[in-house]
Amino acid sequence: MKKVVLKVDLHDDRSKQKAMKSVSGLSGVDSITMDMKDKKLTVIGDIDPVDVVSKLRKLCHTEILSVGPAKEEKKKEEPKKDEPKKDEKKTAKDIAEHMKVCPMVYPNPYMTYHYVRSAEEDPNACVIC
Repeated sequence: MKKVVLKVDLHDDRSKQKAMKSVSGLSGVDSITMDMKDKKLTVIGDIDPVDVVSKLRKLCHTEILSVGPAKEEKKKEEPKKDEPKKDEKKTAKDIAEHMKVCPMVYPNPYMTYHYVRSAEEDPNACVIC
């Protein structure tokens, strides 16, 4: 994961949209943020900074300000209280009961349907005699 900060020469929202769309098309991009006040574009992901710059230079003047690792925020884990939780997992018995009530929702996976057309039904069918 890399964090690439670029200085781009954009003047309006339309050029901003074009720049963000072109960068978002690159593979490995996780997030894109744009600061129009400072004219900075920040791209985070598994990307090559040279690819990002070459893509943006087709639209506007672009300079690399910094390239570094993306800072991953670590959330502190609070100790969980012992609360009784509902068992969210459905058992086979529950699913079987539900299938009896709603047979159309869960079709039988082992039953296959075949439609056979005969030559009498379709006059343009090819028949080998």
